[in-house]
Amino acid sequence: MTEKVNDKVDVKVKIQKFGSYLSGMVMPNIGAFIAWGFITALFIPTGWLPNEDLAKLVGPMITFLLPLLIGFTGGRMVYDIRGGVVGATATMGVIVGTDIPMFLGAMIMGPIGGYLIKKLDQLLHGKIKSGFEMLVNNFSAGILGGALTLLAYKGVGPVVEGLSKVLANGVQFIIDHNMLPLANIFIEPAKVLFLNNAINHGILSPLGIEQATKAGKSILFLLETNPGPGLGILLAFMLFGKGTAKQTAPGAVIIHFLGGIHEIYFPYILMKPMLIFAAMAGGISGVFTFNLLDAGLVAAPSPGSIFALLAMTPKGGYFATLAGVIVATAVSFAVAALILKTSKSTEEEEDLSSATAKMEEMKGKKSSVSSVLVNEKPISSEMVNKVVFACDAGMGSSAMGASILRNKMKKAGIDVTVINTAINNLPSDADVVVTHKDLTDRAIAKLPNAKHISVENFLNSPRYDELVEALKK
Repeated sequence: MTEKVNDKVDVKVKIQKFGSYLSGMVMPNIGAFIAWGFITALFIPTGWLPNEDLAKLVGPMITFLLPLLIGFTGGRMVYDIRGGVVGATATMGVIVGTDIPMFLGAMIMGPIGGYLIKKLDQLLHGKIKSGFEMLVNNFSAGILGGALTLLAYKGVGPVVEGLSKVLANGVQFIIDHNMLPLANIFIEPAKVLFLNNAINHGILSPLGIEQATKAGKSILFLLETNPGPGLGILLAFMLFGKGTAKQTAPGAVIIHFLGGIHEIYFPYILMKPMLIFAAMAGGISGVFTFNLLDAGLVAAPSPGSIFALLAMTPKGGYFATLAGVIVATAVSFAVAALILKTSKSTEEEEDLSSATAKMEEMKGKKSSVSSVLVNEKPISSEMVNKVVFACDAGMGSSAMGASILRNKMKKAGIDVTVINTAINNLPSDADVVVTHKDLTDRAIAKLPNAKHISVENFLNSPRYDELVEALKK
């Protein structure tokens, strides 16, 4: 039985790592995608300020700039700047060898370029005569990059183009037959398992951009980013929740709906898994509304804030976008309220501010939502210089948690560095690593010698106070 559980955990971790790697190539470049989205929304013939001259930027940016940035980032993730350079060079082959935006090709060639130059450098290490290091390094990267570019141009590009067209045709078939809302049956549970960035930026965004180049907008940008399902659940907790869940829900609404950090509502579902049906119902109804009203965005909104959605909405599309969000919120709220109101509550909630909270009551039934220290050895101030918060992308929930702990440290007069980062980029000098419980296994595998703190809710965890007290001693 134990082996089966471990196997399930290992599979889950591997899926998360693969998904994080895909999204990790896109997330750092979101600013460039948004820039392209603004230029598209403003200057194309159907935009807010049609301008034939400025609209010339749209094509080169999506054809060359964005895939090259993805290829560079993919290579850099494998082998720093040198890997990024070779990865971007190799990506140029798939760009020129096809006539569609080559995001999928960039996600393939970027990491391949970084991996191969890393292996080549390892092969040449210690075999270069003194004084020839720069010459060999430059030429090895140039020759490998050139060879990969030619290979990508003649071999990889056409294959990836064919695959992209098959995927695009499949998505279009689903849309034409009104089956797209069913996608949220899979998207909403996957989001709660911290695959939200992988789904949005690794799968939906590349396909959505290809649609947007042809139609000026894409509904795929709205599938994962719709804040309605999460908003409905949080509003239900505000009215029908109890204790900590009810108290933290108003703040979570602001962070989720206005700030766009969807991870904030995941713990509420994890504490009461039945609420996943509320998220699914909200997602399905929202996408059905988007589809019915022909909604779509010009580019991926990131983070998934209502402000970002409206900023990426094309001219004349605001009613459709807002309608989908409102319907998703209403349906999600109705289902979540029903679940919360009909659940039995017989346990007494424990105080989250008390030391070593073991079990907290959330509306419905008692659920193990208290966070535990993974490493049982005590933490002392002498051994801690850097605390690192890590989440999937390193930009959302981890940034929020780091800010909260940083303020607590400051008030307590503790001089310890507190930063946030993506879990794939955990620094080797981290003394304490704070992650959501679903990501802790990955963090331990990456930094086994660090102290690991697992939390359920980055917004309000008793582990923060416990860590501050430990460091004060």
